[in-house]
Amino acid sequence: MTPIRRQYLDIKRRYPHAIVFFRLGDFYETFDDDAKLVARELEITLTSKPMGKGERVPLAGVPYHALDGYLSRLIAKGYKVAICEQMSDPATTKGIVDRDVVRVVTPGTVVEGNLLDERANNYLVAIVPPSSRRRGANGASPWADANATVGLAYADVSTGEFAAGELSASQLAAELARLRPAELLLPQDIDAPEGVDAALTPLDRDWLLIEVAEAALRDHFRVASSEAFGLGGQPSAVAAAGALLQYLRENQRSSLAHVTALAAYRPEGFLLLDAATRRNLELFAGGRSGKREHSLLGVLDLTRTSMGARLLARRVGQPLVDRRAIEARLDQVQYFFESALRRGRAQELLAQSPDIERLVGRVVLGVASPRDLVGLRRGLELAPALRDVASEDGAPDAVRELAARLRPCDEVVAAIATAIADDPGATLEAGNIVRQAFNQELDSLRGISSDTKRYVAELETSERERTGIRSLRVGYNRVFGYYIEVSKPNVHLVPDDYERRQTLVGGERYVTGQLKEYESRILTARDRVAEIEEQVFRQVCAQVASASGQALALAAAVAELDVAVALAEAASRYGYARPELHDGDELSIRDGRHPVVERVLADGTPAAGTPNAFVPNDTTLSNAEAQIAIITGPNMAGKSTYLRQVALIVLMAQTGSYVPASSARIGLVDRVFTRVGAQDDLASGQSTFLVEMLETANILHNATPRSLVVLDEIGRGTSTYDGLAIARAVVEYLHNRPECAAKTLFATHYHELVALAQLLPRVRNENVAVAEEDGRVVFLHKIVAGGADRSYGIHVAELAGLPKPVVDRARDVLAALENGHVASTRRPSGVPSEQLSLLPARPQLLDDLASLDIDAMTPLEALTKLYEMKERARLSADEGTD
Repeated sequence: MTPIRRQYLDIKRRYPHAIVFFRLGDFYETFDDDAKLVARELEITLTSKPMGKGERVPLAGVPYHALDGYLSRLIAKGYKVAICEQMSDPATTKGIVDRDVVRVVTPGTVVEGNLLDERANNYLVAIVPPSSRRRGANGASPWADANATVGLAYADVSTGEFAAGELSASQLAAELARLRPAELLLPQDIDAPEGVDAALTPLDRDWLLIEVAEAALRDHFRVASSEAFGLGGQPSAVAAAGALLQYLRENQRSSLAHVTALAAYRPEGFLLLDAATRRNLELFAGGRSGKREHSLLGVLDLTRTSMGARLLARRVGQPLVDRRAIEARLDQVQYFFESALRRGRAQELLAQSPDIERLVGRVVLGVASPRDLVGLRRGLELAPALRDVASEDGAPDAVRELAARLRPCDEVVAAIATAIADDPGATLEAGNIVRQAFNQELDSLRGISSDTKRYVAELETSERERTGIRSLRVGYNRVFGYYIEVSKPNVHLVPDDYERRQTLVGGERYVTGQLKEYESRILTARDRVAEIEEQVFRQVCAQVASASGQALALAAAVAELDVAVALAEAASRYGYARPELHDGDELSIRDGRHPVVERVLADGTPAAGTPNAFVPNDTTLSNAEAQIAIITGPNMAGKSTYLRQVALIVLMAQTGSYVPASSARIGLVDRVFTRVGAQDDLASGQSTFLVEMLETANILHNATPRSLVVLDEIGRGTSTYDGLAIARAVVEYLHNRPECAAKTLFATHYHELVALAQLLPRVRNENVAVAEEDGRVVFLHKIVAGGADRSYGIHVAELAGLPKPVVDRARDVLAALENGHVASTRRPSGVPSEQLSLLPARPQLLDDLASLDIDAMTPLEALTKLYEMKERARLSADEGTD
C-alpha cells in the first residue's frame, strides 16, 4: 500500500458518512465506492489508479478550480462532502504532503454563494424529544404524543442566525413547515416526523446529555448558564442547541465563529400556521405549477436586497400576535408609503447593497474572495445615506429606532478601502489584490514583474545583434521557463555561452547564465508577491471578522428597512390600506380582495367566466353575533377565493403589512386554520377523505375563540348523507363548544345547512350572487346575505368543455331529480326512502324517446341509445314503477 493510500484510508475512516474530496495537486480525487458514486452522480469518467503492489482502486476526480459547480450538484442531492486539503507546500515538503479535512459541506452547512438561494434562508435544524436526552433511551418515536415536549434549535450558518426553544409535538410539524430545513439532525434510532423533506443526519446520543449540551453552550458563548439565553427550565431546548453546536464543531469548526448569539424561540409569540394552512393559502408557492410568483410572498416581495427578501419570507411565515410590535412595523411602512420621493431614494440605495449578512459570513468562515471584501465595503458605505433617509422630520419612533441601528462601520470600511484594490482578481491566485502604495516591498516586486516584457524585448534585440541571428526569439513556458529559440539553419551561429535546454523539430532552445539569473529573480518576485498579497488579504479578513457583530447588526437594520420600503411600495402600487388592529374579536373588512388573484387578473389573461377586474367583498365576523358564516353558491363563482382572501388579509395585517381592502378592522387572532382542497397521501395510505378528516380533526382539537377557521366543502369525499351529517356536526361543534368557538367561514354545497341559521344564534348565511340572462349564467363574484339553492355545476362542466351529450344528459338527470322521482320501495336496509334515483321512471323514458332527433344520430349513437333505453325500461319494470 502506498503512503498516499494509507493517508486517504485514515481520513476516510474518520468521515465514513461523507464523500471525501482528497486534494492531489490540481484535482480533488475520490476513491473506491466514493469514486463510483461521484462518477454516477456527476456523470464523469470512472478510472482507476495503482495504489500499491497488485492493488488498483476506482478513481474519479474534478479540477480544484471547478469545485463549487460539482459540489452544488452533490449537495442538492443530499450528499455530504468532506473537503480534504493539502496542509503543507508540496514544493518544500520532504516525503508525503500533510493533508486534513478542513470542513464537511452538508446541505445545512453550505456557505458558498452559488450553492444557496440568495432570497431564502438555509436552515440546519436539530430536534430532540425528551426521551432522547438521557443515555439508553429506547428510540421509540415520540411524535405521536401531541403533548410531548420537543426541543428545537435551528441555525443558518451563512448568516449566523441561531435560535432554540421548546414546543409541543403537535406544533412541531408547523415549525418544520415554516423553517423548511435543508438538513435535519435527529437522535440516533429516532425516525423523522412525517412530511419532512430534508437530508437526515443522526446525532451522537452523548451530545444530547444535558450536562454535555450545557457545557457546549457555556464554552462557546462564555456564559455561566443557558439561563443567560432565556432557556432556563427548558432542558430539551438546551439539548437541541448544544447538539447543533457540537455538530458544527465536528464538521465545520470555522462556522462557529459566525454564531455569536442564541435567541430563545417561543412559539406563543407568533401566529401559528400548520403545514396544511401554509399550503392552502399558497404563502410561498402557488397554483398547480408551484411558482413563487403566484404566491403571497411573490406578490409582496418587492425588496431590493437578498437580506430583505429573507426577512420578508420569515415574517410571512411567522406573523406576530403582539399588537404593539405589529403597530411598530406598520408605522415603518406608513413612513415610506406617505412619500414616493422618500421611498424612491431608499430603493435606489438599497438596490446597490450586496448581501452583507452572507458576505460577512464568508469572511468569518474563511472562504471569502477578494471581490467579496470589496462588495462588503461598498455595502457598508451605504449606511450613512440610508440613515439619512430614515431620519427625516416627522419620522415615528419605530423609524427613528431603525435609523439608530444603521450605524456606519467606519473601521471595517477603512481597513478594506486602504488595503484592497477596487477591482481585484476573482481569486487569490489571480492577483492584483492589494492596493498600490499600501506595501512598499510589494510595489517594488511588482515593478520587477511588470518590467518582464521590456526586459524580454531588450534581450531579444541585443542577442540578435550579438549573434547575427535575425529569427532568434526569447520565449517562456511553464515547464522550461525562459528560453532563447534558434531555428535549425542558424544553429551553427549559436555562441559558446548558450546552453542547450530543449530540441525541437525545427530548431533548438537555449538558456544563458544571464537569462537563468533573471528567471530566478522574476519567479522569486512572483512568489513573494503572491505571498504578500495573501498575507495582507488574510489580515484584512481577520480585521473584518473581529468586527463582524457590528456589520451583522447593520445588515439586520438594512434588511428591516428594505422590508418596510417593499411593503410600502406594494401598498402604493396595489392600493392597499393600513389595517386597524385591536384586542377584541371583531373582524370587519370592507372591499377586501385576494392579493394574488387580483394580480393575476390585472397582469394576465383571466380564466373563462371571470371578470377582467377583481370584485371586492365585505366581511364581518365576531364571536358574539356572527361567529360562523355559511357560504353557499355556484361552483367557480368565487367561494374559495373569498375564504382565502379573508385569511390572507388577517395574516398580512399581523405580518405588519398593509392589506388589500379599502378598510380593515382586525381583532388579533392566535391561529389561522384552513381546510381547503382535495388532496390525498397515497404513500402513507391516506385517501382524500381521510386527509380531509385528519385536517378537520386537527382544527377542532386546537382552535380557540381567538382563532380564524376557514373550511371549504367539508364532507364532500363521502356519500351525500354521510357528508351532510359530518358538515352539520362540525358547524354545531364550533358553535356550541365555548373552548373552540372560533370565527369561521364555512363554504358548502350542502344547501340544507342554511337552515342552521334558524337554529344557531351566531350562524349567518351568505351566498355568491348569480345572474341569469337569456338562459346564460353570469357569476357576479359578489357575497350577499342569504343562502343559495343551486350550484350550477352543469354550467361549470359546460365551461370546462365536457362533450355536449354528457352535458345534455346531465341536465336531463338533474331535471328528473328535481321533479322528485324516487327509487323503488325495494331498497337495501338502512337506505332512506327519500333517496333520489339516478334512473328516471317510465314517463320520463317516454319523454326522452319523443325528444330524440333520429335524423341527426349516427347508427352507432342510435344503437347505443336503444340499448340504454331498453335497460332503463327493464329496471323500471322490475321495480314496479309507473
